[in-house]
Amino acid sequence: QNGHCNVSTHDEHNKSLGQWVNKQRVSYKKNTLSSERIQQLNSIGFIWDKRDHAWKDKFDELCAFKAQNGHCNVSTHDE
Repeated sequence: QNGHCNVSTHDEHNKSLGQWVNKQRVSYKKNTLSSERIQQLNSIGFIWDKRDHAWKDKFDELCAFKAQNGHCNVSTHDE
C-alpha cells in the first residue's frame, strides 16, 4: 500500500505496526533476531538503520546533482 517498510511509531493509523517495526530494529541491533527473520525482513527491503538510509538517499541525490551540474556546490537557496 505504501511502497516501503519504514513505519513510524507516530503513525496513528499504524501505531502497533510501527512499534513492531521498531522492536525488530532493536532486536537486530542486540543480535537477538534470528537469521530467518532477518532474511524475511531483508527480502521485503526492510530498512535496519533509518539514519544510514537517509544519508544514502541524500548521497544519491548529491551524485545525481553532480552528474547534472558537474560540481557538488549545492546552494541552500535552490529549489
